[in-house]
Amino acid sequence: MSGLLALLDDVAAIAKVAAASVDDVAAAAGKAGAKTAGVIIDDAAVTPKYVQGFAPARELPIIWRITRGSLFNKIILLLPVAMLLANFAPWAITPLLMLGGSYLCFEGAEKIFHVLFPHGSQAIEEDMSIKDPGHLEEQKIKGAIKTDFILSAEIMTIALAAIEVPNVWMQAATLAVVGIGVTIAVYGSVALIVKMDDVGLYLTKNAPTPVGRGLGRSLVKFMPMLMWILSVVGTAAMLWVGGSIIIHGLEVLGFTWLGHHIHDLAYAVGHMVPAAWAGFVEWTAKATMDGVFGVAWGLVLIPVATKVIGPVMGVFTRQLRL
Repeated sequence: MSGLLALLDDVAAIAKVAAASVDDVAAAAGKAGAKTAGVIIDDAAVTPKYVQGFAPARELPIIWRITRGSLFNKIILLLPVAMLLANFAPWAITPLLMLGGSYLCFEGAEKIFHVLFPHGSQAIEEDMSIKDPGHLEEQKIKGAIKTDFILSAEIMTIALAAIEVPNVWMQAATLAVVGIGVTIAVYGSVALIVKMDDVGLYLTKNAPTPVGRGLGRSLVKFMPMLMWILSVVGTAAMLWVGGSIIIHGLEVLGFTWLGHHIHDLAYAVGHMVPAAWAGFVEWTAKATMDGVFGVAWGLVLIPVATKVIGPVMGVFTRQLRL
């Protein structure tokens, strides 16, 4: 009997340790996930464009296929690479973060450049040249998964840099929780966004009361504005996150001048207002300066990407096809 009680006591102790580990993983995942907020917002803002122009019945199936591709990107492709980096080449994490941050700055600055200097979209012209809707759907899904891979790599790298857990297994578990949680949050939100106008249209036609029909009309009218808001917020988030990653990376590499000056300026601005607002104003000032740096760095990268990297990648891709 005493042996059975001792065994039960050991089982209870193991259960407590396991529960504590689960709590630690959840806490670490929450902290790491918060660090990726800017990229998540942009991901949610970018994805709805991939279902534009398709029949409403095809929207959710397309989003589901992109979701599966995103999970494959994060869990099957990127998670093992992240774990290898963390345990065998941790020195590579900061340069990779800066590379991803540069991509975010480039994307954000390019969006601003296109607004200021609009021109025809090659992607739209290519879409118009595709007559088969099924082929167009496949092309859109492939394009979305490729874009997701880049954003997922940035999300996983940012999360990896933020994870502080005692062993490799908890690190892997935390990264997996972040990857799955982010994917559900992003594509669940996207599904709600793209179906909201259908909900509004249904209410407009079928709601039994004038209030319901009015709500439906309001939803239909609000959706274009919501998409515009998401685009603006997503672009701002890209530039803020990208700029802050580059600045922090420079500090890690020993180039501290820019980061210190931004910190000092933000601190000075924060202390120009009452103490109750000081923290918020300081954070806003720093985020704004990080974003301005992101715009500047992205503008520098536009000619590099379009005149050098793009043509080189095009030649490489054509050679692979031959």
